[in-house]
Amino acid sequence: MKHVTKKKKTFNKIEKNPSLLGFGCMRFPLLDEEDSTSIDEARAEAMIDFAYKRGVNYFDTAYPYHGGASEPFMGRVLKKYPRDRFYLASKMPGWEVETLDDVKRIFDEQLKRCQVDYFDYYLCHALSEKNLEVYKIPGVMAYLSALKAEGKIKYLGFSFHDTPAVLEEIIAYHDWDFVQLQINYLDWDFQDAKRQYALAKEAGLPVIVMEPVRGGTLAHLSKPAAQLLKHHHPKLSIASWAMRYVASLDQVICVLSGMSNQEQTLDNIETLTDFKPLDHKEEDTLSKALAIFLESRIIPCTKCNYCMPCPYGVDIPKVFDIYNQYKIDEKENFFNHRYEAIDAKKRADQCVSCQECLEKCPQHIDIPTLMGEIDRFYQKIKAAKT
Repeated sequence: MKHVTKKKKTFNKIEKNPSLLGFGCMRFPLLDEEDSTSIDEARAEAMIDFAYKRGVNYFDTAYPYHGGASEPFMGRVLKKYPRDRFYLASKMPGWEVETLDDVKRIFDEQLKRCQVDYFDYYLCHALSEKNLEVYKIPGVMAYLSALKAEGKIKYLGFSFHDTPAVLEEIIAYHDWDFVQLQINYLDWDFQDAKRQYALAKEAGLPVIVMEPVRGGTLAHLSKPAAQLLKHHHPKLSIASWAMRYVASLDQVICVLSGMSNQEQTLDNIETLTDFKPLDHKEEDTLSKALAIFLESRIIPCTKCNYCMPCPYGVDIPKVFDIYNQYKIDEKENFFNHRYEAIDAKKRADQCVSCQECLEKCPQHIDIPTLMGEIDRFYQKIKAAKT
């Protein structure tokens, strides 16, 4: 049986590369779509087992994923495998931290949740200019460094959501082992992921990629863009182009995918088994497809759910997802049908511009303004039908 590829390039700070495909643990299938904690454990475990048997050995969870249910679930699932045969990553939720004691309590809780004695990769979660302040609390970084010296953390890094200038500051702040960046062919220029990647490379930091398919956006391109890619490779999925794009970058050691079903799992495994980087002709084709896709002017939401719950009940990711599909397909009837299927108490008109979501959104989307635009669009469609 062929296994998922590992990068041949080695890095001074990483003794042994993990599998090129990493299993992101924040988008498992659910028993109840309204309850993020209701992981369909039978289906999710079958997906993990399938991936593990085909060489996927990197699993990325975090304290808040699935409303706190992801870490305990991964602890139960991975318990049946030898501890030295997989890499487990989790993250310190800085927004939960006010004192050094909070860091100690949360880390110990995470070890117990995951039923492990150590984390292979441990990250300061979602660092930004604001979130870095937590790690300036006296003793916090010294404590994390001590955990690494004790072997409870093998590699210490951070995930990042901010500007290249802030990334440069954070890289210089500590002697990190790796960095996790949001990279995909849309954000390469859109959020200057190109510069972020260059900074990591200049610092010699191995890169783990998150959001390679941008929350599913790059798996569902506009029809003309998708047709261009299908013409070039009729048998390959649209998502596979996004996965191959980031896996082709030489500083990348692992590409995370938050897989929600068996089809996605199989497609990712097939894409990154016996991996071949994009050639120049494929790069040109992808660039042309992106130019076509950008004409749809979508909202850059990745459906990470960090903005949730909204204090006024708005289902922000769902509203954006439905509107983005309209922007891609331009089918008003389809938009109207899907939008009206949302509970009326969860629609855009419930937004009161409290702005609580603005600080939480790692994509820095002006959510209140867009909610107003979407509601006006819906009201226009509704009025035209009466």
